Amino acid sequence: MSAPPTKEIANLSVSAGGGKGTAKRDALLANEAKVQALWEAERAFESDAVPGKTGVDNPDEKFIVTFPYPYMNGVLHIGHAFSLTKAVFRAQFERNRGKNVLFPFAFHCTGMPIQAAANKLKAEVGAFGVPPQFPEDDPEVRAKMEAEMIAAAEAKAAKAAPDKKAKGGKTKLVQKSGTGIVRQWNILKKMVPEEEIPKFVDPLYWLNYFPPIGVDHMKNFGSGVDWRRSFITTAVNPYYDAFIRWQFNTLRAKEKVLFGKRNNVYSMLDGQVCADHDRSEGEGVGPQEYVLIKLKVLMPEHGQDRHAKIKALLEKEAPRSVYLVPATLRPETMYGQTNCFVLPTGEYGAYYVDATDEVFIMSARSARGLSCQLFDTAKNQYYTKEFGKITCLETFTGDELLGIPLSAPNATYDKVYTLPLLTISMGKGTGVVTSVPSDAPDDYVALQTLKEKPDFAEKYSITPDMVEPFDVVPIISIEGYGDASAVFMCEKLKIKSFNDRAKLAQAKDETYLKGFTMGVMTYGPHKGEKVSDAKPKIRDEMIAAGQACLYFEPESRVMSRTNDECVVAATDQWYLAYGEESWSSAVKKHVLNQDTFNAYDPNALSKYDYTIGWLKEWACTRQFGLGTQLPWDTQWVIESLSDSTIYMAYYAISQVLQGVDNL
Repeated sequence: MSAPPTKEIANLSVSAGGGKGTAKRDALLANEAKVQALWEAERAFESDAVPGKTGVDNPDEKFIVTFPYPYMNGVLHIGHAFSLTKAVFRAQFERNRGKNVLFPFAFHCTGMPIQAAANKLKAEVGAFGVPPQFPEDDPEVRAKMEAEMIAAAEAKAAKAAPDKKAKGGKTKLVQKSGTGIVRQWNILKKMVPEEEIPKFVDPLYWLNYFPPIGVDHMKNFGSGVDWRRSFITTAVNPYYDAFIRWQFNTLRAKEKVLFGKRNNVYSMLDGQVCADHDRSEGEGVGPQEYVLIKLKVLMPEHGQDRHAKIKALLEKEAPRSVYLVPATLRPETMYGQTNCFVLPTGEYGAYYVDATDEVFIMSARSARGLSCQLFDTAKNQYYTKEFGKITCLETFTGDELLGIPLSAPNATYDKVYTLPLLTISMGKGTGVVTSVPSDAPDDYVALQTLKEKPDFAEKYSITPDMVEPFDVVPIISIEGYGDASAVFMCEKLKIKSFNDRAKLAQAKDETYLKGFTMGVMTYGPHKGEKVSDAKPKIRDEMIAAGQACLYFEPESRVMSRTNDECVVAATDQWYLAYGEESWSSAVKKHVLNQDTFNAYDPNALSKYDYTIGWLKEWACTRQFGLGTQLPWDTQWVIESLSDSTIYMAYYAISQVLQGVDNL
């Protein structure tokens, strides 16, 4: 039988007077305030160790709930509230079951977002005064600026994917911000009194201002938190700072923190690795390894005027070799090359590569990334003499590269040609695509289109001898798909053109997966080997022969909070060796043991298992931003995810170290 309500609870009512239609709401709000005041007075949610309800001998009598501590670059929002309900409900449910429940809460301040926002505000104040007089305050100027932004966004989208028709309406930025022009001053103006805003040029002011507001909002939400245990991160909190320094000293003593050059997602504007919390777009995206295939440019032979620039480059750079360098994930398929593709409207450059004394033709975006990467890891040699800088010798449109003869490594044809492909994205890879129509449905459809539609070929001045002699070369056999899986899938799905995008995507996914997992090489020195076994061997052989080299870029677009499109760079870095065998196997053994670990959900358990498998090395430091300095190398700051791995344990002692009302 449940206990009778307290006197205070018994006196609550939902029949209080109020405006028409709001009486019950007003009464509920009044009751809410009274109950929350009672909770505060009674310290209802403060939880301490109780004999018999916290020991290892009686684990079922205690329960702890934690919530990912929110980042304090502003006030809490509705997304926090939605997620928070799950923690609040579970905590109260377990309290009602009679358990000793601990629900602590803290605020995260580590990393670049606060620092970047403070820097942006400082720049705005310096340029436009206090309060700032922005150019877009004038309606005519704003309209012009927005029109320019929309035009630039549409032009960029058209260049990246020219086959897609532009959609009308406002850009996403305009839809979200109302103007498309985002100012840090205006963002803060929605959260704080305007007279307070100039103080936010100091990043530390954010740490003092927003966490107490977060506490008040959480109390109003009825979250039921033990606020004695609350804290903020960074060196501003000497106790948490010491906790993180202890954690990293311990990891280093166990040889889990190492130093060396590693490929990481990197912001050239910020001059440092860009971790998840430093990104405005691309959370969870990591480096992707590609192989650059070196297709040697031969002297054009068709007398086309558009080849004047490439001829001049070849003559000027001789005897230095010039290459088109498509980026591929499938070096084992190069035996089946029949041509190379470029985007006719794409913009390309010829870039000098110091490490090889060669010229690579590729997009400016990919050349920018290449200049930050190692050519020879053993010798610590970068592709270019100066990190992040690469010399452009000439620029080309894609049309100026069409019809150029090439010598393709491992190909059965002595000479292939550059052909048009309208679906190339200049935001992925190098903008150059090698063509293997036996195993790539897109390549097969493109080649067949040029063969079967003379008008289309003529539009791009592609002559019959550039396409007609080049037939599909079978190189991989897949049970049930034959020795030309792309042809099989295109015929099976009745794919006739690039307008069949959904079918092409299906065909590509199926042929790539089956090719890697079930395919057997039928051509070349690795004939008879499984594709999965032959792939790394062929990659290494081509690199050793000077026919290819490695290139990395983010798996998808990553934008830093300073609005810089990130690259992958090999930089000196302290990193956590999560993939080290003894460490990863111990964690995996623990997670997959039902007696030691309860994931509560099979889907969650599979994600734990997957993450343990791919998480190898994690860059754990940055060179600036808020946080805790690396104890033994103070030029580095521990980044925002690495100081958040065991913070839940700190709740157990935070109130003892810091005292109450510690924010």
